[in-house]
Amino acid sequence: MFSGGIKEIDAHQLVDWLKEKTGKFRVIDVREMHEIAGGTVPKAEPMPLATLPARTHEFHPEETLVMVCRSGARSAQACMFLAQQGFAQVFNLRGGMMGWVGSGLEMTRG
Repeated sequence: MFSGGIKEIDAHQLVDWLKEKTGKFRVIDVREMHEIAGGTVPKAEPMPLATLPARTHEFHPEETLVMVCRSGARSAQACMFLAQQGFAQVFNLRGGMMGWVGSGLEMTRG
């Protein structure tokens, strides 16, 4: 699904991807570290939004990336930035962690 030109997936789709998707697939949590400490999506990698421009080299153009934040706003910004950098397979978790928890899904605490 697209929202404002950004590809989105919902929490249950992400659960399926975490179980089934193979190859180059990563979940990136763009919240601040103190927010991530409270819990995140299983297998999510912390990468606060402010650090993203300096860390873009850590991504491969063929990877599928799912960006996560609290509500979906910061992760949407991350998706737009990465799309401008030429990354085609970037998805926003609709509703962010609020949507994840609201769907009754468990968080991983670090």
